[in-house]
Amino acid sequence: MSTHTGATAGGQAPSGQKADCLFCRIARGEIPSRKVYEDDEIVAFHDIHPSAPVHFLIVPRLHLENLYDADMKYQALLGKLLGVAGQLAREQGAVDGFRVVVNNGRVGRQEVYHLHVHVLGGPDPLGSGMNRT
Repeated sequence: MSTHTGATAGGQAPSGQKADCLFCRIARGEIPSRKVYEDDEIVAFHDIHPSAPVHFLIVPRLHLENLYDADMKYQALLGKLLGVAGQLAREQGAVDGFRVVVNNGRVGRQEVYHLHVHVLGGPDPLGSGMNRT
């Protein structure tokens, strides 16, 4: 794994991050996590309340609240979030398939307002995961 600098002097968040955002703080190393991967743009770490045997999150270091904020100028970053999902899923043991979930806003049941991708998998098929009305 590569390293990334943390908060700037005086406890302020680096440019593009929010000082009080949970995932920005994890990305800066201020809050411990079980990291799966990190580089200068993204961090992946295990979910603290897993919904499957394999369940980790991939987050950009840049603070974007959700996909509403991720317009076309972030196309490469969005591609990277999904582009590493398969490799990391396989490395974490999801070798026969996995699910990618991005929750957006209140209706989408987003809990942490920092764009993140859930990767879920394991040895057995996952439930439908789709609430039908």
